[in-house]
Amino acid sequence: MSAHPLDQESRARLRSAAHRVTRIYPGPVGELLERELRTWEEFGFRFGSAGLVAALVDHVLRTPIGQHDPVRPDAA
Repeated sequence: MSAHPLDQESRARLRSAAHRVTRIYPGPVGELLERELRTWEEFGFRFGSAGLVAALVDHVLRTPIGQHDPVRPDAA
């Protein structure tokens, strides 16, 4: 697989998701996801397949801020 830099739209989506993710997932999980997204924006095209990252970006951009409950009551 040859490495091709991300197009401007993909980089913008990654930046936007990185900015939002800590407001959706506060604390260490959000910080880790933010770092991962920023790393993908910078170097992701070198890592290969981005299927999981693309799904994360879609999820973060679709999730309303303040309406996501990361701990489900029925998960216990």
